[in-house]
Amino acid sequence: MTIKEHFNVTFALAFPVMISQLGQVSVGVADSMMVGRLGALPLAASSLANSIFFVILMFGMGISMGITPLVSIAEGKGKTKRISNLFGHSLWINIITAVALTGVVLGLSKGLHFLGQPEEVVVLTIPYLLVITASLFPFMIFQTFKQFAEGLFQTKQAMYITIVCNLVNVFLNWVLIWGMFGAPELGLMGAGWATLISRILMPIMMGYYILRSKRYSIYTLSLKLKKVSMPIISRILNIGIPTGFQYIFEVSAFSAAAIMMGWIGVNALAGHQIALNLASISYMMAAGLSTAGMIRVSNLIGRGDLKGMREAGMVIFGMVLIFMFSTAMIFVIFRMFLPTLYIDDPEVVSMAASLLIIAALFQLSDGAQVAGLGVLRGMEDVKVPTLVTLVAYWVLGLPLGYFLAFELGMAEKGIWYGLLIGLSITAILLFYRFHALSKRRIEESLPAEPENLVSEVKSDSDLF
Repeated sequence: MTIKEHFNVTFALAFPVMISQLGQVSVGVADSMMVGRLGALPLAASSLANSIFFVILMFGMGISMGITPLVSIAEGKGKTKRISNLFGHSLWINIITAVALTGVVLGLSKGLHFLGQPEEVVVLTIPYLLVITASLFPFMIFQTFKQFAEGLFQTKQAMYITIVCNLVNVFLNWVLIWGMFGAPELGLMGAGWATLISRILMPIMMGYYILRSKRYSIYTLSLKLKKVSMPIISRILNIGIPTGFQYIFEVSAFSAAAIMMGWIGVNALAGHQIALNLASISYMMAAGLSTAGMIRVSNLIGRGDLKGMREAGMVIFGMVLIFMFSTAMIFVIFRMFLPTLYIDDPEVVSMAASLLIIAALFQLSDGAQVAGLGVLRGMEDVKVPTLVTLVAYWVLGLPLGYFLAFELGMAEKGIWYGLLIGLSITAILLFYRFHALSKRRIEESLPAEPENLVSEVKSDSDLF
């Protein structure tokens, strides 16, 4: 395929995934915009709750993504029965994960009083956090159906369902926050209940489509697991768990940044939430391109086309960089306007605008690192990238951000400069790893089973 053909195929696959990924974060964005109208205190509480919950949500999303490259590889090899088995095992892995993560959030909620946050913020945060945590169970079931379909190159259905359910969320926000149509005026809690209801609708709609559609009739899909296969569970978790930790290390870094913002003050925390919400929009769009790259890379490996696999991965890097450059320009040009969509407090708006300048700087790094994680995941290479994200954020980025903010007096800007450095380091290392690893696969031209290609690397250490 030519570069143009790679671009066209990837874009057709990626666009629905980008909208779907955007939908996952737009629930929090819509909540923050509408809650912001209640004032800085409810917005700060929403920021703290979402910072904690988003870490847990992204880990669950990472676990659920363990099925996608395996389904794509199996599709490339024409293994219908294997695809059916992957679906059943993934469903129950995700259900158990949802239960476990709910327990984690319940434990964390009891420790919020000890994080040094303003007490008035914590009081509002805990009940809101518990309500949105209840959405984990339906969300993980939805993710099972979504990631299964995406592994088969079917990406539009999840997009449509996500759009519909997000519109439901916005409508219910309006009704429940301000008490429209005779509903109780619940304020911040209204946003939480709207999120829960909309996420319950998602697996109902997606599951109904997958289980009833003739498109999937060739697969034996069942909500019951007749026979447990430890090798299948191991394969899914070997991808899903490191992927979940990749998300945790990055997202929790921003959550830790939110906690440090709380040490500075309520306005700093609210400004951070606005800038982070806007940056998360572009991030999730880039994550959609990354998912498309994962699907294409794994499918081409299944088909034995290693040259095409490398080309598809490089095209993803190019597409992400172009997209993220565009969003960086939007952040710079509209930095004073965008925060007013959330709140009309002049001090918070000014603080958010200054952070958007830094957010614009790390758009390219953020895009490149998420693209690298995706294409390497398509090669089932997840352990070294996970270590890279851990070191870049928690060993370098956050400690440096703390030093700049509190030791050098750069306050909220210092925290974000530290995160910028972490993103840049991650991007460089992951791009080089994909370049080296994909080049090695072509040179060696191993005749092994495609899913074993990565595991047969002689030594990972010499790729850096």
